[in-house]
Amino acid sequence: MAVEPSFPTSVSSLLLPSASQNFSSTLSSLKRSTLSVTNRLHSIHKDSLFIQTVASNYNLPLVANERCGSWYIRPEQKAGSAYFKSTDGHWGQWSFSARRLNVQILDMIVDSTRRGKSMPDALSKTIPIWCAVINRLLFEELHKSHKLGTPKEVVGASEHAHIEALLHEFVKNVKDLDLDICSLRSVLKKPLRPFWVTPNSTFTHESTPSTDYHTMICCTASRRVFGAEMTEDGYIQGAGDDSEGWSSGLTPTLFWRHSERLLAAVEEDIPSLIQDLSTTDQDHSAADSGAVKVGPTRLYLGALKSAAQTEQYDGIVTCGGTASPKPDRETKEHTGKRTLDLLCGDGKLGSRALRSQLPRIPPFIAGLPDYGSPPKILFVCPTGKDLCVGIALAVLCLFFDDDYRFSRRATRTSIDKALVRRRLATITTAKSDTNPSRSTLQTPPRIRLANTRVPVLFGVAWRTTWQEENGGIQNQQQIMSSGATTGQTMTKL
Repeated sequence: MAVEPSFPTSVSSLLLPSASQNFSSTLSSLKRSTLSVTNRLHSIHKDSLFIQTVASNYNLPLVANERCGSWYIRPEQKAGSAYFKSTDGHWGQWSFSARRLNVQILDMIVDSTRRGKSMPDALSKTIPIWCAVINRLLFEELHKSHKLGTPKEVVGASEHAHIEALLHEFVKNVKDLDLDICSLRSVLKKPLRPFWVTPNSTFTHESTPSTDYHTMICCTASRRVFGAEMTEDGYIQGAGDDSEGWSSGLTPTLFWRHSERLLAAVEEDIPSLIQDLSTTDQDHSAADSGAVKVGPTRLYLGALKSAAQTEQYDGIVTCGGTASPKPDRETKEHTGKRTLDLLCGDGKLGSRALRSQLPRIPPFIAGLPDYGSPPKILFVCPTGKDLCVGIALAVLCLFFDDDYRFSRRATRTSIDKALVRRRLATITTAKSDTNPSRSTLQTPPRIRLANTRVPVLFGVAWRTTWQEENGGIQNQQQIMSSGATTGQTMTKL
């Protein structure tokens, strides 16, 4: 007969069920307290000191890889933003993003990552891919610059080889965008070469500029944590990552503007303090009032503040922010300039609402004053980087031919993904800080235009009959796939 052991053989035999549940609850509570907002802000501040040291050592401007990188750079030291996605460097998903060309970046890129990695994939793989593709595109004769460079301590030989095998296809895809290669090369002048710095690095890179390369410093802000955060005395690796889940409306600009108060506050007071700062000190740092011209057109992109200069434009299209409550408001200002308020909010909801507003664009464009040249049109949204980009992209696709000649009627008979990518590249090259969301850029692969059928763009379908009356164009019927009212029929193409 078997004899039961006199000592416990499992956790369940060590603890009563109620005690086991309490133990699990205690562990969860400890983890939450470790990942508190207070610990995050103190960790960000500590990591920012390292960034300042690196910046002083290399004497290069600081560029934040958004959105995480901005937390580690004081606003007065931030020279710009880049958008290199970590997902483009994930295993098996290696890619060169035609959506964000980042052609303006030649400096020191700051980013961070959460526990488990020594540096984010955006720095270890996405940027090296970008450098290699740009070098092959702009400096075809300099074969030494075509090689892929990755940090050996992070990227293994097998993964490196897999990525390098894809570079030729990435270059081909970028060539299809019809970029102005000569103009880009005149700005860049030398090939790019990535160099990596982490808190565990020894500064070996010479700060003297190389005569052969532009060296891009890929700087990881946070030191690597091995094991659980609870063993780190409150330090959180990559504390600025995924800020939507913990910031409660706090932005990097607000944090640095009030860092002393926030760092001195106890955890219990942080939520009310953030709410107070968000209410009393509005962060308008991302909304530059200057408008930017889009390529060889008379289209401009800007933040809402740009719309105050109405006398400079023949038409202004406003997306989000201060939309008029009247659905069909199209007013004529005393200056003779026309404005169109598209009824969409901000963020993802605004992007979705944008699709239902697109049918209002053709009659608005057609009704602008004709002075014998293409109208000068300004597209604005709260940031000047998202919603207005979607509308400007639609106008570029529908009202401009391959040579960017403007027509007041949407006469293009075929719009495919390749055309959309080329037009988007024109926008991002002109305004490098554009950051349209995936929802804003959702575009079906094929758009057709016929006498009784206007194609789909950004998810909108509508049936229409164009009728010219007194020099204008009348849109007799609109049927929208988003926000259609009762009794309307949705057209699927």
